[in-house]
Amino acid sequence: MDLQITSCNNFFNVKGILNRNNVHVFQNEFKNIFNQLNEVTISIQEIESMDKYGVAVIAKLHEDALIKNKKLSIIGFGCKDLYDHFKTQVPAA
Repeated sequence: MDLQITSCNNFFNVKGILNRNNVHVFQNEFKNIFNQLNEVTISIQEIESMDKYGVAVIAKLHEDALIKNKKLSIIGFGCKDLYDHFKTQVPAA
């Protein structure tokens, strides 16, 4: 399944496969999002699979939220690779 992103206000639902071939779709959707919104919620419940490029693009969005002091929530049980990535990050002191 291709990547589909739907939104309502500050809630985004990501569905399908997030990989090297379509990571640009995700990047374009969330490009400058924190210039428009203070809080963003992304549901990954319907992501079927994600490669390292998909994990990296979401991690980059997380970094952008931290840098700009914005709130990013990622919800759903969509992809174990993404949870493993954030679980292994050491919090800054």
